[in-house]
Amino acid sequence: MQREPVNHETTGVDESVDYAIQTRDLSLWYGDFQALDNISLDIKKGIITGLIGPSGCGKTTLLRCFNRINERYGNVTTTGEIEILEKNIYDSDVSTGQLRRRVGMVFQRPNPLPISIYENILFGIRVHSPARELSRKQKDELVESALREVKLWDTVKDNLKQRATHLTLEQQQKLCIARLLPLKPEIILMDEPCSALDAEGVERIESLIEGMRGDYTIVIVTHNMAQARRTSDECIFMLLGKIIEFGETSEIFFNPREEQTEMYIQGRYG
Repeated sequence: MQREPVNHETTGVDESVDYAIQTRDLSLWYGDFQALDNISLDIKKGIITGLIGPSGCGKTTLLRCFNRINERYGNVTTTGEIEILEKNIYDSDVSTGQLRRRVGMVFQRPNPLPISIYENILFGIRVHSPARELSRKQKDELVESALREVKLWDTVKDNLKQRATHLTLEQQQKLCIARLLPLKPEIILMDEPCSALDAEGVERIESLIEGMRGDYTIVIVTHNMAQARRTSDECIFMLLGKIIEFGETSEIFFNPREEQTEMYIQGRYG
């Protein structure tokens, strides 16, 4: 379908701010069910943006729009526009493979491949850049750099040939984040990345995410209100496929504009 370009004069966008993700009139249907309703938002580069709301409100669906992963499911219809780093991702010249290289994703449960830790880190490069020839030294440097960035190197450096599925859940989730890094993504999408972890694991993954602020644009879906408050700079509250409120996290939690937001934050529904 033909999509009109974003007109910043009519959207109220601050052109002095760099945005990583912008949507205009985004709607999505699974068959006859409308999961997203006229979503327009602007997510800033280099910060952590939280997506909160009750189950079934459209958080994960919206997140998966940003790398077009919803298109893997049958009978999905999408209208509107999504600009990722100033490029409409629905343009005919956009490769979903290249898009997903720039926009990485971390899922609720860790999903390491049943191969070695070393080969997990190199997997994305081999899939997205099959013609790229790397020397052993280059491979070793990529693996070490990625594992150091997620604070896993000292733990696994002597066992890089070990199957990744033998790691603890926390280590597996760190590995899944590390697996994205050799591709140099600008945006990382996280769908409840701590939901399978114990309290100590949650704390360490949150610390890792916070340490990535500035180097990456991170969008994180969470049901954990304390986690959203701790980790995110800005927060989006969704309800029934719509954005109810979007702003600085401190304002959302301590001075919400909308009654529905206040009710959700206080645990009165959802």
